[in-house]
Amino acid sequence: MAPQPGIALVGTLDTKGEEIAYVRDRLLALGTRPIVIDSGILGEPGCPADVSREEVARAGGHDLDDVRRAGSRGAAVELMLEGVRAVCLRLHAEGRIGGVLCLGGAEGALLGAAAMHALPVGVPKLIVSPSASGRRSFGPFVGEADVTVMHSVIDILGLNEIARAIFDNAAAAVAGMARDAGRPVTALGERCVGITMLGQTTPGVMRVREVLLEAGQEPVIFHANGVGGPAMEQLVEAGALGGVIDYTLSELANSLLDGIHTTGPDRLRVAGRHGLPQVVVPGCVDFFNQGPREELPERYRERKTYFHNPVATLVRLSEDEGAALGCMVAERLNEARGPVRVVVPVRGFSLADAEGGDLWDPEADAAFVGSLRDALRPDIPFEEVDAHVDDADFAELVADRYLTLLEEPVHAG
Repeated sequence: MAPQPGIALVGTLDTKGEEIAYVRDRLLALGTRPIVIDSGILGEPGCPADVSREEVARAGGHDLDDVRRAGSRGAAVELMLEGVRAVCLRLHAEGRIGGVLCLGGAEGALLGAAAMHALPVGVPKLIVSPSASGRRSFGPFVGEADVTVMHSVIDILGLNEIARAIFDNAAAAVAGMARDAGRPVTALGERCVGITMLGQTTPGVMRVREVLLEAGQEPVIFHANGVGGPAMEQLVEAGALGGVIDYTLSELANSLLDGIHTTGPDRLRVAGRHGLPQVVVPGCVDFFNQGPREELPERYRERKTYFHNPVATLVRLSEDEGAALGCMVAERLNEARGPVRVVVPVRGFSLADAEGGDLWDPEADAAFVGSLRDALRPDIPFEEVDAHVDDADFAELVADRYLTLLEEPVHAG
């Protein structure tokens, strides 16, 4: 008989005690072993905890009284989430949990999310919250992890027919995932290569993938939408990828101009820091992402734009911005300790950046290329190719450059 999977059940027991107790009993009835973790800070717990709030605070390196004196609700939550994360990581490392379920409002959900973001991809993660709706950013809940977010429909206060239906579904969902799937991804293997892509580079990446598969590699594609690139690099940090083909760098363009796909300062640095082989293609460096066309800020109204869909508009970079972006890309690649090749298609960086296309601007493209070439470390191979980023021949060349890179001896810098 298969062992009963453990489920970390996270909630603020001072305000959600009755609801957590109900879900705990449902998880028990479904054949799992719930471990109740109290992420509350102030009032008295409304049901017993397997891991008390005092233990949670200590796990994060704090005393609960110090957390309570943090000065604001937000500051206290920040301290407490360190403990929730540490507790769940320990329980997972000990093999005591195979999934995490959190019930909470805005702050309660963030406390559970902190633990979920630290656990490997493949470990079931479910947040039930009234904040999972409306015009809200879901980044703080989902992060770069495989978190499932369920709208509670009503606020989490008391049991009634709607609450029981939602909680029953949530318990069944996490129990089913933990029991019947729930395989944590830690090491994908040396043959696993991460590749970044957007719709504007899809034809090229599809051909790269085909060539790599024929060569016995295992390509994994990441959507470069402000989350996909960092998610790929998080797997690099975890030692789960053998190499990278960064085919789509629009996240850096967004970071330069504060577009909606912006990322943090580590983007394009992680693979190099870990010495992984990487081939870099400046796909989609011609634009940054904005929202609906009718909401475009006035300062961008005179620029070339591309209507991507009703909620997404691509805005062309200027020559000066292209030059600045080239310097940014070079600066980050220059830190690499592993093998790097840069392959540049000089006939356009996206589907819309082709001759006659809405974003076609050869002068701005040339400014990017020249800046990148001049600022790049002299020992990093830099190759300009008379092709478009989505040409099949160009994609095949990129794949070949990656496969050749794998055969070269590694000289850490």
